[in-house]
Amino acid sequence: MNDRDRGRFRHLDDRVLHRGHAISLVIGTYEAPNGTTFEREIVRHPGAVSVVPLHADGTVTLVRQYRAALDTELLEIPAGKRDVDGEAPGLTAARELAEEVGLRAGRLELLAEFVNSAGFCDEHSWVFLGRDLEDVPTDVQGIEEQHMSVVRVPLADVPAMIADRRLLDAKTIIGLTLAAQRVASAGA
Repeated sequence: MNDRDRGRFRHLDDRVLHRGHAISLVIGTYEAPNGTTFEREIVRHPGAVSVVPLHADGTVTLVRQYRAALDTELLEIPAGKRDVDGEAPGLTAARELAEEVGLRAGRLELLAEFVNSAGFCDEHSWVFLGRDLEDVPTDVQGIEEQHMSVVRVPLADVPAMIADRRLLDAKTIIGLTLAAQRVASAGA
């Protein structure tokens, strides 16, 4: 270990336990600053994007989609995996917005980047604000999207929807909260 590496953790290797459609589960081997090696179970994820589609009337488009991991439907902003190698997050967001809800944003503004569950997963997410919306054809992918519903709600209703647990999804809460702040600070 050289002086530059002292005091740092180092990732040494991954052993793949499962490689699935959306994620991989690996045992990661790491070295602690004192030289001790240890293992952790890690979910590898390609990353995700989401969009808050803000209409001129102050409403936002959301989807009500079944989520198998929770065995329930959640109300969420449109989102999708970064499943095209080398595609920029903004391009993925624009593609997902069109595919899921049939909207094209004339302007996409990055609201935030965040990691979802850093204790066990490397998923990195980008959330955008979509403005100047126009209708385009949808191209829903997968069984859940084929059965989801698209709804519009006033952005002003978001705090109450979070408080009464109609909104539970983290990316949705982050995106809608930041979108409301952006709109309030811009005065539009």
